[in-house]
Amino acid sequence: MGCRVQFISSPLPHLAPSTSSRLAESTHARTGEGTSVTTMAALPSEQFDVIVVGAGIMGSCAAHAVASRGARVLLLERFDLLHHRGSSHGESRTIRATYPQPHYPPLVRLSRRLWDEAQRDAGYSVLTPTPHVDLGPKDDPAFVAAVANGGATELAAGEGGARPKWAEVFRVPEGWTMASSELGGVMKATKAVAMFQALAVKMGAIVRDRAEVVDVARKQGEGTIVVRTSSGEEFHGTKCIITIGAWTSKLVKSVTGTDFPVQPLHVLICYWKVKPGHENELTTEAGFPTFASYGDPYIYSTPSMEYPGLIKIARHGGPPCDPDSRDWAIGSGEGGLVDPVARWIDEVMPGMVDTAGGPVLRQPCMYSMTPDEDFVIDFLGEEEFGMDVVVGAGFSGHGFKMGPAVGKILAEMALDGEARTTAEAGVELRHFRIGRFEGNLMGNARSF
Repeated sequence: MGCRVQFISSPLPHLAPSTSSRLAESTHARTGEGTSVTTMAALPSEQFDVIVVGAGIMGSCAAHAVASRGARVLLLERFDLLHHRGSSHGESRTIRATYPQPHYPPLVRLSRRLWDEAQRDAGYSVLTPTPHVDLGPKDDPAFVAAVANGGATELAAGEGGARPKWAEVFRVPEGWTMASSELGGVMKATKAVAMFQALAVKMGAIVRDRAEVVDVARKQGEGTIVVRTSSGEEFHGTKCIITIGAWTSKLVKSVTGTDFPVQPLHVLICYWKVKPGHENELTTEAGFPTFASYGDPYIYSTPSMEYPGLIKIARHGGPPCDPDSRDWAIGSGEGGLVDPVARWIDEVMPGMVDTAGGPVLRQPCMYSMTPDEDFVIDFLGEEEFGMDVVVGAGFSGHGFKMGPAVGKILAEMALDGEARTTAEAGVELRHFRIGRFEGNLMGNARSF
């Protein structure tokens, strides 16, 4: 039997403001396997320990982490819950520990444990384990560093029976090699966000959608943070966590007057048809891995899973965009996100995937990119906010897998003023400070 949890939605127009802050509606929805959700209305007069702005994967994980500490937390989302207008929706994300930067593998490994704990608490799975394989030029410094940092094992050519069967799918270019690691997997993205929201509410969190935050400010003469919405409502909290992805720069600019180094990018998720006779070879059931290919372009993939007979293979990155005026028609510039992928497939996976006519499904998404592709996890600072407002942003197309660890870090920063989890994971937060861009617009960027 699924658990029964309580969410809140936009206030019912016929309810007077003086009514109790926990007024149940009779509406029910579904957020995941075995989870029944009851929407509720809450009034702005309540005082929260932490207000989390943005209910994507990072905000939902942060709200869950705050609620697990027994603190009162409000999670606000400007759109409908589980919407498709940001960066946390969709059928799949990958998890891997192979990173050129040494500060990511420890976070991935910590997150992998936290994913398991959350699935255990929820009673259902959102992550399907698979192997992971990286392909790249033998002399590419980024590839070499990723393999070393992730503990991957090179699959030498000509090993015969020692090589996994799926390795024969790839025709590795001259001068390239591939390396396999056991820490891989596919996460059901939207289902995962719903899971963390449901777990947060089960622990006492309040979740509210259709509440666009337009201002965050400190109440004059008090330690309270006031969060205002476009409808004129005010919510009061001791601390605030901002996790609004592609909209971060706009809100931070409005609140502090300073530029925030996060650029939204338009990206395209492509699903290609597997050629007849090979449909079962590229599936999770067959043990086919998630994979990444280094070089230009950087290609990534998940096994055939969500759409039978199709496999997701896409290019990392895309052109800049405005999250409030996107080209949903996926028109101009699409070739730069599709054609290089088709050429890569024909060269590296010949005979396996049909590229004639392009991908069968094309799904737009967004990255929130920093100049160095490292995260921003820091206090907003400024004289007004000090350590009372925390920002998590710029997850640059590779942060979803680390959502549980990032959420825990953000919660600890808000509640404790420091993040013990980073010490547990062996990671220093200095890599993610906003200040790294002061006098150096490229931050941590380096040539491997």
